[in-house]
Amino acid sequence: MRTDRGFVLLFVLLGSLVVLFLLVPLVQLFFSVGLGGLGDALGDDEVLSSIFLTLRTAFYAVVLVAVTGIPLAYLIARYDFWGKSLLESLLDVPVMVPHTAAGIALLVAFGHGWLADVFERIGLELIDTTTGIIAAMMFLSAPFLINGAKEGFRKVDPRLEGVARTLGASPMVAFWTIALPNARNDIINGALMMWSRGLGEFGAVVIIAYHPMVAPVLIYDRFNSFGLKYSAPVAASMILVSVGLFLMVRMINNRLR
Repeated sequence: MRTDRGFVLLFVLLGSLVVLFLLVPLVQLFFSVGLGGLGDALGDDEVLSSIFLTLRTAFYAVVLVAVTGIPLAYLIARYDFWGKSLLESLLDVPVMVPHTAAGIALLVAFGHGWLADVFERIGLELIDTTTGIIAAMMFLSAPFLINGAKEGFRKVDPRLEGVARTLGASPMVAFWTIALPNARNDIINGALMMWSRGLGEFGAVVIIAYHPMVAPVLIYDRFNSFGLKYSAPVAASMILVSVGLFLMVRMINNRLR
């Protein structure tokens, strides 16, 4: 029993160190900014505009990846095919790529050449547009949603879909009524992780679309131009809004579970 207590205390101590490391900077940031500084930042039209732009573009990125990535995740989870392991590895590559390098890659691929001409003809431009911001967020955060959906589908017993098929359901009906509802929690968690990652994206966004400014770029711009005093309130405001929304969606998902 003493051995168990010592073991637990050691792990509690080690765990507490990383918790403090993660929480102390955030708590100190809010204390240094104060309610007055936070209120001033949230009353600044430029700050609010950048925060809402960040929230909106991150949401659009999640929706676009959900429409295309969830079917891909289902295929990977349900079927074996040649190159499957390679495909799964390639899907994880954006997580390992330096974000500024990802921004340069997007700029080279879609900002110039024939692909840029194709996008321009259909009315899409990436450089200094919200479309470019969404593209940068999608490129670097899509693996979180795809992998979350993939693991969710793997937890669903294929025999449930098989029973639905024997009762006359089409593959699409079985997907919508069996696989998707049962994988919902993992998909939502993956979407939240992708959305959260998109909110903090800076390196790729600043390369491809400095303007209009999302919150991370505005924080960087104010820090470079005016220093810590004017950038810290913006950072605290963004953290407050994003964490509040994240916790709200997570609580709703847990209750539905």
